[in-house]
Amino acid sequence: MRLKDKVAIVTGAAQGIGAAYARGLAREGAAVAIVDILDPNPVAKEIVGNDGKALPLLVDVSDEKQTQEMARKVADTFGHLDILVNNAAVYGTIVRKPFEEITVEEWDRLYAVNVRGIFLCVKAVAPYMKAQQHGKIINVTSSTFFKGNEHFLHYVSSKGAVVAMTRSLARELGNYNINVNAIAPGQTLSEANLKRGEQVDAHSLNIRLLKRRLFPEDLVGTVIYLSSSDSDMMTGQILLVDGGTAFH
Repeated sequence: MRLKDKVAIVTGAAQGIGAAYARGLAREGAAVAIVDILDPNPVAKEIVGNDGKALPLLVDVSDEKQTQEMARKVADTFGHLDILVNNAAVYGTIVRKPFEEITVEEWDRLYAVNVRGIFLCVKAVAPYMKAQQHGKIINVTSSTFFKGNEHFLHYVSSKGAVVAMTRSLARELGNYNINVNAIAPGQTLSEANLKRGEQVDAHSLNIRLLKRRLFPEDLVGTVIYLSSSDSDMMTGQILLVDGGTAFH
């Protein structure tokens, strides 16, 4: 129960990796806001059914009014706000293509969630964390940033922006005892990657030093660590969890 009495927000938590983060935080004692544009109720009900605390919230993280209301509802419901996991991202619907074929509309839509969404969520929770003089912000980037995957320019560059934001936010928020770090997962067998087929997974296994598949549950321990007092003197850092496909 390393997170007993803590309150967390996990975006993109209705399924896949985000749902795994939410379940893991709840198991450690945190009350968790399940935030998504998809129905957040099934994951919230599962957590409550396992004697946890959860608040389902339908939120588009690219909308400033919605993110501000999200933070207010969580603080009003649970009394405070300690942890933000910025997991929501456009990924599963991406069709990989040469960069010349990426439209401006595709680029802007992806950046609205993957970059602006993190900016707006941090902007929404920062006043609550500043007021209490502590907080943990965990951004989700990707090992693709460290490798420069081809035919994926808008996604890879958006995850590079997450690394940059993590470092700058850590400097701005350090005086308030707010830790800002990031996790960089490798190819993970979430719903989106399962739909992409065995070929994608086989390629990842071929270049991975640890020769087994990576599942959402493999990422949870790192997020719990970054959410807990175990990482109190760590900020502005990026932790790669990819079985050894990239080094940083």
